[in-house]
Amino acid sequence: MNLLQNYIFIPLDIFRKNVQYKGIKNKLDAWLTFLSTDEPEQIIGLITEYPEFKAMYEHVYNMCRNVEDVMGIFSEELKILDRNTVKYMVDEMQETIDEQKKQLKTKQSKIDELQEQIELLQKQLKER
Repeated sequence: MNLLQNYIFIPLDIFRKNVQYKGIKNKLDAWLTFLSTDEPEQIIGLITEYPEFKAMYEHVYNMCRNVEDVMGIFSEELKILDRNTVKYMVDEMQETIDEQKKQLKTKQSKIDELQEQIELLQKQLKER
């Protein structure tokens, strides 16, 4: 990919397989484990080696315990998604309407031209 910044993409599923055999060696491994695992044994091992992750796990745990708040987050996101979808559909319909108006104008101009030709021909017929 051609990006403006330099990024390193790490497939977390492959990282999980490697960390099972090698263990958590440094802070980067700790962060990747935090982001990729939901197994209690690995979480306990991570918190034991790096206690600063305990507060983050507690926050996530408390958030998940309150199902209403989690559903509220999803509900709000769905409202935004619906609003954006409606806006997109309206924009798309407006483009279609504009295109149809343009086509109608060109057809009307052709009709006007043909009408003028018909009138001219009728005039010529009357003169003969």
